[in-house]
Amino acid sequence: MSKEARLAKIFADDGNAIIAALDGFGFSMNTQGVDYTCAHLDQLIANGLDAALVTYGQAQTYEKELAKITTILRVDSSINIYDNSVPATDQFFDITDALKLGADGVVCMTFPGAGAREQFSHQMLAHLAKQGAEWNMPVIAEALPFGYPVTTSESNDPKYIATAARLGVEFGADVIKTRLSGEDSDKQIIENASRPVLALGGPKTDTLTYYKFVKHCMDSGAHGVAVGRNITQDKNPVGMVAGLNVLVHNQGTPEEAFEAYKTTR
Repeated sequence: MSKEARLAKIFADDGNAIIAALDGFGFSMNTQGVDYTCAHLDQLIANGLDAALVTYGQAQTYEKELAKITTILRVDSSINIYDNSVPATDQFFDITDALKLGADGVVCMTFPGAGAREQFSHQMLAHLAKQGAEWNMPVIAEALPFGYPVTTSESNDPKYIATAARLGVEFGADVIKTRLSGEDSDKQIIENASRPVLALGGPKTDTLTYYKFVKHCMDSGAHGVAVGRNITQDKNPVGMVAGLNVLVHNQGTPEEAFEAYKTTR
């Protein structure tokens, strides 16, 4: 299968994607709702979910449920699982593992500006990109300036995020997954990336405010969202995806998305 064909399985016909990031067990103790979401994927798929980002173990544990949707394998993981700030990561899997599991993409984190972690993360990305070219496997770089959490103004500054996104592309990424700040200058991130950008998760806030943030991301030029806790820890994950579908695939308003959320169970 060509890389373009695999990308077409991740992104819908409109070029956009709603991706459930279900890989929390590799990075945090804060994993409430992940197993429930995995067990009810058919309902999320019916309401617009395009793909799922999973760990190696999930691909095995939920093989039956995940057979119904495009999967993307997380190849890296925290090396200090009890620290939710994700102080460092390492690579544990690669393209060949993704192929064995039937995945149609891989994802890894990169940390521009994070000292020694920057060097390692970009070496990992470059290695995956070369493997991806050999095996026709899309590579997604989750580009996070200075580290996983937002700890300084620079780590949430579109200028720094834009540089991180473009550096991921220069090391071979086919798609960029990164945070957007919510400011008008987020368009710089999309333009500088020169590849499809998936907006990372977003703020943990009330549902309507969150949908307004997603609308901002789409208006800024994002090609969709990769959402973890805002799906898995919501009291209505199926409704959350239905609302995202209004915004990502149907060009609706945040208010229309919120109505879909309230009326979908």
